[in-house]
Amino acid sequence: MGLSEREQKLLEEMERNLMAQDAEFAKTISKTTSANQSAGKLVLGVLILLSGVGLLVLSVALQVAFFGVIAFLVMVIGLVIASANFRLPELPAAGEKPKGNYFEDRWNQRFGNE
Repeated sequence: MGLSEREQKLLEEMERNLMAQDAEFAKTISKTTSANQSAGKLVLGVLILLSGVGLLVLSVALQVAFFGVIAFLVMVIGLVIASANFRLPELPAAGEKPKGNYFEDRWNQRFGNE
């Protein structure tokens, strides 16, 4: 069920306000690409991985080592496709001090370990 025209306008207005108020969030959202986060890659990778497992079972049943090697390669390809869907978090630069959380800050204030 699609959104009505009024709902679409309200959603766009809320997005503009959010982007204007929180610059860090806007920067994070602009970095995210839909091509890197597609569920299709994950599903395709899992299906290829499962077909590789099936080929491995077949190669054991037929006792043919060559099919086992092919099955292993198919499983690796499926794993690569499925894992290409995820991005690792960015690490802070070497010179930056990592941001502490609320509880660490309170502990440091209480015992003067700054």
